Amino acid sequence: MNRKPLTLRDYLLMSLIAVVFGIVFLLAVYAGAALTTVLTPLGLGVLGYEPFYGIWYMAAIITTYLIRKPIVGIVTEVIAALIEVLLGNMFGVMVLISAFIQGVGVEIPFALTKYKNYSYKVTMLSALSATILSFIWTGFRSNYLAMDWRIVLAIFVIRLLSALFFTGYVSKVICDKLDDAGILNHNLKASEAID
Repeated sequence: MNRKPLTLRDYLLMSLIAVVFGIVFLLAVYAGAALTTVLTPLGLGVLGYEPFYGIWYMAAIITTYLIRKPIVGIVTEVIAALIEVLLGNMFGVMVLISAFIQGVGVEIPFALTKYKNYSYKVTMLSALSATILSFIWTGFRSNYLAMDWRIVLAIFVIRLLSALFFTGYVSKVICDKLDDAGILNHNLKASEAID
C-alpha cells in the first residue's frame, strides 16, 4: 500500500476528475430521466436510471486507479456528486450519501489487495462490489421488498451489467491508455498483477 501523503499533483488530479465527472454524472441523470419517461408508459419507469449506474462509479475507480492511495476514490466520488448537485441534480443532497456508498464499494477490492493489484479482475470486482452496496442502499430507500421480484432482479442485473461495462472495463481502458501515453508517474505494467 502506498503510505506516502497525498501530493499537490494528487489533489489537482482529484479535483480535475471530480469536476469532469460532476458534469458527466449530471448528463447521466438527464439521460436516465429521459429513458424513464420513455419506459413509464410500459410500466418499467423504475428501470430508467439503471443502465447509467456504472457511469456513476467511474470517478471513484479512475481516481483510485491513477493515484493508488486509500480513500481518494471515495473523496473524489463525493466531491463529483457535490458538483453534480450544485449544477442542478434534482435528487439533491441524497446523492452525496449514494456517492459515499458507491465510492466505498469501488475501493473495497483495491483495499483487499492493499492497493497493489489493478487488473481487470479487481476492476470487475469493484464494479460488483459497488453494485451490491448501491443496490442495498437504493433497495432500502425505494423499498424493493414491496416491488415485484422480477423488477428487482431486473434492476440488479441491468445495474451490474452497466457497472461491469463502464466501471470494470471502460474505466480500466481509459487508465491503461493514460499509462501507455506516459501520463502516469508509475509503470503500470510492472506493478500490475497478472489477470
